Amino acid sequence: MPIISVDSVTKIYNGGAVPVQALSGVSFSVEKGEFLSIVGPSGSGKTTLLNIIGGLDQPTSGSVVISGVEVTKVNPGELIDFRLNHIGFVFQAYNLIPVLTAYENVEFIMLLQKRSSKERKERAEFLLEAVGLKDKMHVRPSQLSGGQQQRVAVARALASNPAYVLADEPTANLDSVSAEQLLDLMEILNHQHDTTFVFSTHDHRVIARAHRVITLRDGRIESDVLQEQEKVIK
Repeated sequence: MPIISVDSVTKIYNGGAVPVQALSGVSFSVEKGEFLSIVGPSGSGKTTLLNIIGGLDQPTSGSVVISGVEVTKVNPGELIDFRLNHIGFVFQAYNLIPVLTAYENVEFIMLLQKRSSKERKERAEFLLEAVGLKDKMHVRPSQLSGGQQQRVAVARALASNPAYVLADEPTANLDSVSAEQLLDLMEILNHQHDTTFVFSTHDHRVIARAHRVITLRDGRIESDVLQEQEKVIK
């Protein structure tokens, strides 16, 4: 039984003089515990698709169902609660809160979830150490490099123990060592907790570790391949 179902999703942006079709009838499903990469050239619709799956954007037509919840139809308040308790996001632009330290950025989601101070402290410190930023815990984003901010963003996405992690180019600004460490951490969570990961990426390091690779081109699925079994999903 799929836990994510994307059905005939189309997205047309009408902001300019000429409408832009970012996605055109995209359909696929995701099983629990998948480690999935969505790849394709710039402008193929990867980020748009990820945002629609996570309920950050609405499709022009089609639907997305996650664990029985049609996220493309629920009201905004219910959607906020659903994302808070089930989905971790890694944004390409980091989206860290500038007035908060690295520690406070990671802790923030857990505050919204009303977790105990002890649990928040243990989880935030564990994750920041896991991404190699134990010594930057009390530093604000403006004092961190792009790669360091990216690692804080990943730690924040994992803080709530989400069932799903949607990551938009999570290794884009990282050196090889940091990227491999982050992927190691994500694989551990995937194996130990059955956390489902969906990546949008150009990075061959992410693609090489993915169990499944969906290639988008011009807003359509060009291929859908199970790497471990080396066969195309029909």
